[in-house]
Amino acid sequence: MTFSGLKKIFFSVHFYIITSLLVMFLLPLSWPVKLPGEFWLKQILIHLVWAALFYSNLLFLTPQLLYKNKVILFVLILIAILIAVVYLNNWLDVVTGWKAAFSRIFIDTGKKSLHDKNSYNYWTIISALVLLGVSTIIAISRKIKTDQAVLQATEQEKISSELSFLKAQINPHFFFNILHTIYALADSDPGASKDAVYTLSHMMRYVIYDTKNDLTDLDKEIKFAEDYIKLMKLRLSDDVQIIFEKQASLKNYEVAPMLFLPFIENAFKHGISALHPSYIYIDISQRTTELTVEIKNSLFEEQTADLEESNGIGIANTKRRLDLLYPGQYSLTVDRNVKTKEFTVILTFHLK
Repeated sequence: MTFSGLKKIFFSVHFYIITSLLVMFLLPLSWPVKLPGEFWLKQILIHLVWAALFYSNLLFLTPQLLYKNKVILFVLILIAILIAVVYLNNWLDVVTGWKAAFSRIFIDTGKKSLHDKNSYNYWTIISALVLLGVSTIIAISRKIKTDQAVLQATEQEKISSELSFLKAQINPHFFFNILHTIYALADSDPGASKDAVYTLSHMMRYVIYDTKNDLTDLDKEIKFAEDYIKLMKLRLSDDVQIIFEKQASLKNYEVAPMLFLPFIENAFKHGISALHPSYIYIDISQRTTELTVEIKNSLFEEQTADLEESNGIGIANTKRRLDLLYPGQYSLTVDRNVKTKEFTVILTFHLK
């Protein structure tokens, strides 16, 4: 057996339960007297009862009753079990005859008062309650752990679905408009047209191949954003100012793919006007293991108040994706300032 296998057994709940029962079973060996065989027979039988009680509750009663909110039935069955255990324990005393055997070793041991019998039954009930309580806690803990695993798997599926949706989002309208722009450039500026085709193919390669995994290189993600901005510029007039800045010598960490695109898309969708001069400002900076992406764009009165909608995915959905990918490791500030007529998004997250 490998070390990892031994380690798994050592940290198993069953290992500690069996160890505890063995310790309880062997504890009388420390007594300064030779115990009769009848006593050990009783010990074996009662410990088998304890084990059956523990695993019956762990594997059947709690999953079948407590998991399904049948609390009253669960409690009634436990009360019935406690009564049955007391009678069974007393019956085993008679069948094994260990008390009679003890009376031959210890003087007056066989003379038990009613108080002694009640105390004996009391400790039997306490032992049964402890075993039932521990097995119930373990069963509930398992249920919680299983539910969390299922929830995590579901959330991971959501992340994959949203990423797939993000990939699809840049296909229809974006590629359609860019191809029309490239077509128009083919006669007036063949060089720019060729350059645009190359940039578009580079973006498609990134979307198809480099976003298959959960993480991608920061350099590739930034380059994808630059390519997107470069192609979007082809369709803009001179009244639109696009400023893209990034810190020099950014360290290349792994980040979730397609993380910046919704915010940049949002800026191009809502921050540009065909009637007024407008601007988009994008800045990417790094401080130790934190990356900050700041995006500002013009805000116009004719725009809708809800600026969270961005080609179907939106800032709200992206925030949920950040909650799943970077729980407790990011901050997102979204500010719609009507006075300054500026919409600002500042995303800061911990680099892995």
